[in-house]
Amino acid sequence: MSNKIQNNICEEKLFSTIYMKYSKSLHDFLYYKYGERINPEDKVQEAFIKLWNHCKDVSIDKVKSYLFTVANNSTLNDIKHQKVVLKYQKNIPKNYTNESPEFLMEETEYMIKYQKALSNLTEGQREAFLLNRIEGKKHKEIASLLGISIKAVEKRLYGALKRLRKDIEGIR
Repeated sequence: MSNKIQNNICEEKLFSTIYMKYSKSLHDFLYYKYGERINPEDKVQEAFIKLWNHCKDVSIDKVKSYLFTVANNSTLNDIKHQKVVLKYQKNIPKNYTNESPEFLMEETEYMIKYQKALSNLTEGQREAFLLNRIEGKKHKEIASLLGISIKAVEKRLYGALKRLRKDIEGIR
């Protein structure tokens, strides 16, 4: 029975002994191989947490190998991730468009006219128009949402479109 307890890594006393025995050498290994920027203390802790989570699967004679492999693989994965992050940081999104300044100015003016025209609609017209054109709802869906008939929805949409055409020149 004492042999079984000594070989069970899940037992706290043995786990603590393993930690005391290998933590410093594992830290030094990671520090010498990768430097301080990968934070070797955290990698040591992660390796021991993983050992604790898989303590039933790791035999006592494979503990050192397991810890060093886990810590090394974790570090390599982090370095690989950092390379991907750096690669995407190099790709600066363009902050310009191919549109002319005149087009951009006209677009801004049009949006102002559009917002003003929307505010001139009645509440019912604006509600029906936005549900139909912005949210893509069908007349039947709008009618059930607002608690009105389909004909009332059609009348509101027709009135909204007529008013918008009048308020914003150049709309078809």
